[in-house]
Amino acid sequence: MYALRLDKWIKIAVAGALLTFGACSALALARDAAAPAGTFETKAKHAILMDADANLVLFEKDADALVAPASMSKLMTLAVVFRELKAGRLKLEDQFKVSEHAWRTGGAPSGSSAMFAPLNSMVSVADLIQGITVQSGNDAAIILAEGISGTEEAFAKEMTKYAREIGLPKSTFMNSTGLPAPGHLMTARELAILAHYLIHTYPEYYHFFGQKDFTFNKHTFLNRNPLVASPDLGVDGLKTGFIEESGYGLVASAKRGDQRLILVVNGLNSKQEREGEPRKLLEWGFKSFKPFRLFDQGEKVSDALVWGGTQHYVPLVGDGNINIILPTTASGKVSASIVYNGPIKAPIRKGDRVAVLRITSAESSATNDIPLYAGDDIGQSNFAMRGLDSLLVLAFGWLL
Repeated sequence: MYALRLDKWIKIAVAGALLTFGACSALALARDAAAPAGTFETKAKHAILMDADANLVLFEKDADALVAPASMSKLMTLAVVFRELKAGRLKLEDQFKVSEHAWRTGGAPSGSSAMFAPLNSMVSVADLIQGITVQSGNDAAIILAEGISGTEEAFAKEMTKYAREIGLPKSTFMNSTGLPAPGHLMTARELAILAHYLIHTYPEYYHFFGQKDFTFNKHTFLNRNPLVASPDLGVDGLKTGFIEESGYGLVASAKRGDQRLILVVNGLNSKQEREGEPRKLLEWGFKSFKPFRLFDQGEKVSDALVWGGTQHYVPLVGDGNINIILPTTASGKVSASIVYNGPIKAPIRKGDRVAVLRITSAESSATNDIPLYAGDDIGQSNFAMRGLDSLLVLAFGWLL
């Protein structure tokens, strides 16, 4: 009953919300929405906890510092691999040869984490992916890099290029493994954004991260992510990492009911801390914040002013159901506004992202920034009508 009353209250607030003209950045808002200082403490030097669906940061600690990500950067390696698979340029049954470089640098002679692929053997893409997601095999990462781009160096450049394309402006990659290399750096925030991207863009491959074990060439490997084996926690991926320079780190995602959290920690001192600190953070996140339904899929949120269109307003809808994340103690007192660069110029295609619904709780600094999309196609009007629209906006824009 509490959730229903809250939904109704917020819908009334949104219906009467001020239409604010201006630019909006989801990433910037997410950064500003961190939980208040003092609500949680962690031994990790760098940490971030976010709600995946609301794109809301619940907790952060020095999350924008560039540090060595160790094997957590293999998430970017896999992002390139998954892209090639989805585009049809690569197949799971394709096989790549184990080069001497892959064998010596990341395989049995290296003394690092490896899936122990024999020199000059042929290994399938499916096995190599599992060699990374379960065993964190450096040899597996190099074999994939060379198989896709010819050399690991060329593949690392492609990793950095793809990172820029998906919104990671700081991350830079010098290899496919995360082994120590000058300039191979990421932030906790960008690791969280990358995890979110993998979950939502490549759901057909996400199951590899939650695989508990993997057998290859008579070796059976257990998933290095210790939280995957804890069903009570709800963790179903993603990746661990460790090098002396940065300490122990983990990227994890957990789901309970309809709520999914993404967590990144780095700079811990031991494997024990890497298992204990994430568990505490996830438990705190699930206990302290809950999702509330605002609008159902396809339900109109409001309208946005259109310039030069066959209609003066375009209906705004969400991408599926619209949920917000609020503290579990929230009373329902929130402020709501719709933010967009307006008036929006026609033509507009149904599904274009045109605005943001901003919901702020009165009881905390948590701000939900929810993308809104055009609910209809709006064609461009004739020259005379566009001129009339210009006059109307100049004269009465503050009323429209």
